[in-house]
Amino acid sequence: SARRRQHLRRGGGAPHVELQEALVVSPEPPAGLVALDDALQALAAIDPRKGQVVELRYFGGLSVKESAEALKVSEDTVLRDWRLAKMWLLTEIGGEKRHEA
Repeated sequence: SARRRQHLRRGGGAPHVELQEALVVSPEPPAGLVALDDALQALAAIDPRKGQVVELRYFGGLSVKESAEALKVSEDTVLRDWRLAKMWLLTEIGGEKRHEA
């Protein structure tokens, strides 16, 4: 689809990496990225739509309107899911850091 091609042109969901960061090659992904991925998987297991909103908005770079169209929900629903998902992820990641200390 045109949306998928546009998504791939935008990087296909790959995170933006600055040149200086790209020069530092590490076999292990950054701990923050691992924590975010774990938290996002947990969120998607509890509430799949909120997980999709995060993927579309954060990793896919879609706007609220584009995300609403892709999920066939209202823009208000995307905004609400986005806000709640961000709070949930921050709490989950923060909780993981407290457990590691």
